[in-house]
Amino acid sequence: MHWSSLGEFLAMGGYAVYVWGSLLMTAFLLGGEQLLLARRRRALLAGPRPVAEYREAGDA
Repeated sequence: MHWSSLGEFLAMGGYAVYVWGSLLMTAFLLGGEQLLLARRRRALLAGPRPVAEYREAGDA
């Protein structure tokens, strides 16, 4: 496709909501995946937690 202006490009031939919405959702999900992976990596590098942290106050 050929767009003659920035406005036409952003409108995406009338499908802007679908195109830009899907791009934003993809970016959001990929960013979330990166955050979760970084969190998991930090937890693995920190090593196992002591057993006492897993137990609730009433457990013995």
